[in-house]
Amino acid sequence: MNFQNEKIVTTLTKIHPLDLSLTLDCGQSFRWAESDDGRWHAVVKNKSVFAEIQGDDLLIYGDDDEAFWRAYFDLDRDYNAICNNLSSDKWLNKAIEAYPGIRILKQEPWETLCSFIISQNNNIPRIKGIISRLCCLLGDDLGDGDFTFPSAEVIAQKSVEDLTPLRAGFRAKYIIDAAKKVTSGEVSFKKIASASMDEARAELQKISGVGPKVAECALLYGFGRVEAFPVDVWVRRIMQELYPEGLPEVTQGVEGVAQQYLFHWRRNVENPFEV
Repeated sequence: MNFQNEKIVTTLTKIHPLDLSLTLDCGQSFRWAESDDGRWHAVVKNKSVFAEIQGDDLLIYGDDDEAFWRAYFDLDRDYNAICNNLSSDKWLNKAIEAYPGIRILKQEPWETLCSFIISQNNNIPRIKGIISRLCCLLGDDLGDGDFTFPSAEVIAQKSVEDLTPLRAGFRAKYIIDAAKKVTSGEVSFKKIASASMDEARAELQKISGVGPKVAECALLYGFGRVEAFPVDVWVRRIMQELYPEGLPEVTQGVEGVAQQYLFHWRRNVENPFEV
């Protein structure tokens, strides 16, 4: 899609703080890519879209569903107030000052769950590669090299051998198990959306290969549960180095927001004690 000729545009106001680069490329989503002119492109809602910030507005080319995009970028949550509160903690203050404008995306739950199953013991370039091959193999062709993310119903009909072209290794059987359990209703996204955190975690962990970390990622990035707190190798290091007695009280209820700032900051700081 040539966004310059695309007449469908959503203009979103009151977006600050929002940094597209930090938000779209900080490990919570794997299909956004920056184009040569600095705009961001992805397939979202089964549509090829571009996003850019112009002045005080966020523009989405290719879709006109304003309510969807406000929810997707979490624009109705007061991040100024959240970040001001978090900044009373020394380390969070450093993280937010270094990387202002990170927001938690609220993505499609199935794509998010499947993506973080793929993310296990993996690096970001390889995760993106597997997801791209999955979409090319089983998604709908939108043209110009864009493909939709295949539904759980489509994947549930496949075998591990069918997913061989993905080069996903042990993750293939987990992807299929997730698809079958979501399709059958054994794992209910509707239940997860309204359940307590403990119930939601338990529901997701019915899926083979979905442990605490993948469940927390799905809840945070796919269901908008900002109290979720995924712990990977970087966050474990953060907790050991900076918070050996646990997160500060100011993070209560927004642990996922705090995690995203700390995660991105710590990955880019050689020694936090020298900053």
